[in-house]
Amino acid sequence: MSGPRSPDTSIRPGATGGTDQVTLRVLVYATDPGIRRQVLSALGDRLDPDLPRLEYLEVATAATVLSHLEDGGIDLAILDGEAAPVGGMGLAKQIRDEFAPCPPLLILIARADDRWLADWSRADATAARPVDPLQLPQTVVDLLR
Repeated sequence: MSGPRSPDTSIRPGATGGTDQVTLRVLVYATDPGIRRQVLSALGDRLDPDLPRLEYLEVATAATVLSHLEDGGIDLAILDGEAAPVGGMGLAKQIRDEFAPCPPLLILIARADDRWLADWSRADATAARPVDPLQLPQTVVDLLR
């Protein structure tokens, strides 16, 4: 797909574009802008000296998530399991079923008991919601290596 992006999408400064991968593109889906801010604040633009810088795409709708995945070039998708009306777990299952190759999927869960739902959705990992600023970066580094 080409054309203008939905107004609920933004790319953070520092994006370099081009064909050389100087950055890793991380899609952050949450209908709550506060959750997106928590993720970006916890991760920053450089997680590990062995990894490229991070470029973020903030997304508030499932349709925009799917559009970005269709366009390609996403290295990691972080999905809010509590998003509404389309939750991150159902969206993760849809992504696994419809996209190959599929980037690693990380789901933010509010309750540890929801881990089984994340397993059902075939997510690669989970992280706590609200965001744990120590746990999330380590989980993301593990997924991006």
